[in-house]
Amino acid sequence: MAGMTHASQAGRRPPVTASAGRPAATVEAALDAAAALLAGAGALLVCAGAGMGVDSGLPDFRGDAGFWRAYPPYERLGLSFVELADPVHFRDDPTLAWGFYGHRLGLYRATRPHEGFAVLRRWGARLPGGMYVFTSNVDGQFQRAGIDAVAEVHGSIHHLQCVGPCGGEIWPADGVEVDVDPETMRAGEPLPRCPSCGDLARPNILMFGDGSWVSERTDAALRTCESWLDEVTGPGDAGPLVVVEIGAGTAVPTVRRTAESLAGRLIRINPAQPEIRPGAGVSLPLAALPALTALAARLP
Repeated sequence: MAGMTHASQAGRRPPVTASAGRPAATVEAALDAAAALLAGAGALLVCAGAGMGVDSGLPDFRGDAGFWRAYPPYERLGLSFVELADPVHFRDDPTLAWGFYGHRLGLYRATRPHEGFAVLRRWGARLPGGMYVFTSNVDGQFQRAGIDAVAEVHGSIHHLQCVGPCGGEIWPADGVEVDVDPETMRAGEPLPRCPSCGDLARPNILMFGDGSWVSERTDAALRTCESWLDEVTGPGDAGPLVVVEIGAGTAVPTVRRTAESLAGRLIRINPAQPEIRPGAGVSLPLAALPALTALAARLP
């Protein structure tokens, strides 16, 4: 971070396992280069995809096989993630729709963020320009880890809206409990309802082919993030912006493209798709927690 130097005791460093076909020594060198970027940072933008939560025990929905490993009942029903994450079901088959999202709501509430979140929080707190998170994740893990400056580009499962919608209201899902049958993955009554009109409620998440998502909450967070970026990259002495991209794939490339648009001081953490353009930054073919732990050991 700004004014910080590398850790002097190499014995603190956890061992690094070779990954993505790269020798361990090559990965160690990449970690040293990434740590040097962080040591000189004035502000930090974290761009996070689904891979950020895997080390907390959250499922990876990459491809039908990964989704079905997490949810075997849907394999028996022949339903994919793309088919389930469709707002049409809240009208056509609401117990199916809320079975899927109700189970995820319970899962995310019960999941404790891994230590990598705390590493990021500590880094951000020590920087003159601070830290902002731009994420496609809807699980609320950053907020549970005590990080408030978060733009959730696809919304949040911890907030609800009217299925209509009858208006632009978005409200917290606090206190909402959905009873889901683990065999059929269907939700039992009562289902969540809109407090304004009494119609069915749905998560305030951008789904596939979604024309009824109420985006005001996300739009406000994105505007705040953009203002922060203008401030930390404008004239001043905060120091350079470093972008840490974690677990963002190419299937839904929103996060990856955002990180690349600010490249130059980009650290890409991804065990499956670590490729990076020459000169754009540093590639770390590691999962989120091992990478963040190894980087933290290189900084005081």
